[in-house]
Amino acid sequence: MTVDLAVVGLGYVGLPLAREAAAAGMSVVGHDLDADVVAGLNAGRSHVDDVSDDDLARMLAAGFTASTSRECLSEAQTVVICVPTPLSLDGGPDLAAVTGAAEAIASGLRPGVLVVLESTTYPGTTDEILRPILEKSGLRAGTDFALAFSPERIDPGNKTHSLRDTPKIVGGHTPECAARACAFYGKLVDTVVRAKGTREAEMAKLLENTYRHVNIALVNELAILCRELGVDIWDAINCAATKPFGFQAFHPGAGVGGHCIPIDPNYLSYKVRTLGYEFRFVELATEINHRMPEYVVRRAQDMLNEAQKPLHGSRVLLLGVTYKPDIADCRESPAVPVTRLLRKLGTSVAYHDPFVPEWEVDGQPVTKAGDLTTALREHDLTILLQDHSAYDLRTVADDARLLFDTRGRVFRPDVEVL
Repeated sequence: MTVDLAVVGLGYVGLPLAREAAAAGMSVVGHDLDADVVAGLNAGRSHVDDVSDDDLARMLAAGFTASTSRECLSEAQTVVICVPTPLSLDGGPDLAAVTGAAEAIASGLRPGVLVVLESTTYPGTTDEILRPILEKSGLRAGTDFALAFSPERIDPGNKTHSLRDTPKIVGGHTPECAARACAFYGKLVDTVVRAKGTREAEMAKLLENTYRHVNIALVNELAILCRELGVDIWDAINCAATKPFGFQAFHPGAGVGGHCIPIDPNYLSYKVRTLGYEFRFVELATEINHRMPEYVVRRAQDMLNEAQKPLHGSRVLLLGVTYKPDIADCRESPAVPVTRLLRKLGTSVAYHDPFVPEWEVDGQPVTKAGDLTTALREHDLTILLQDHSAYDLRTVADDARLLFDTRGRVFRPDVEVL
């Protein structure tokens, strides 16, 4: 049976794409190697913030199915790869999931199929890595099948911009490949932006996130320096943000998290190093952002010292351990290195997060606080790492023995702000 779309990788990128395609009337199948994820989806349980169980129920009613078998890929007219590309030990992208997906597709690739890579990676991946694997099928890209790259722009938890109203960049292996991919995405999104080629589309994604990475590093370093200068960095940012042109506000924090900013710029740095150069902007930004958890812990230690309590043996409560507010996604959350450092210094660490029922760091579970008011009063120090909207921060400040606000939300004399 032929289907319109097969999505490889049913995570934060692939599942919303499958939902949008199903809503547009396409027949959709999903492929994922995680048997628990597949079983949960087929039973109507979503594991992704942006796809509710009700959304999934509508997808299933429209004929969507998930499978661990690669056989479903050979049935599709279009196959989109949405698998993770984490960092490898050498700091470059780990493309094992991409190559695995390509091999699975190649085993059943038929003439006329459109294959699109959405996974973030360095410029040249589509042509240098993906295409040769697909062509092991005996078919040729641009002649027998269409090949394109279209970077994902999913922002988990964003209630303002959805997949449909976020412009979609498309770069094709050939102009004809680009036309095929543009026609496909034109059914799912309001605006399709055609890049010159796959490399330009790959670079566009890295440019977006490198821009954010570098500017976050700038305000993180300024936060450290402004404290020494006696300057309120938050007020300075708010004042600068009143300029209607030439400035975009970024805010300091305990570090950077998520599936993009801590990882994606390193792909570009990795590719540049293969040319014999250093991408100093990215490498410096990475160094600054990576040291923010250590800075937060040092500030926490100073607060406890002023209260005549040593950090060793103190009880610290982390408030919000996801990488952004009002979602359950903990990927690359700065709460992880903060916890690791606190434990190393002999601190008893607990956490509270309405979106995270269980949490562990380095394979060791972190105690979840029950009643928030009781936890705030029992712990020597509370560190606000994520400002979920469920938190009444005024009440939090009233109940906490000591409060360290790393989000710039509580400004009063008895609260320490990053």
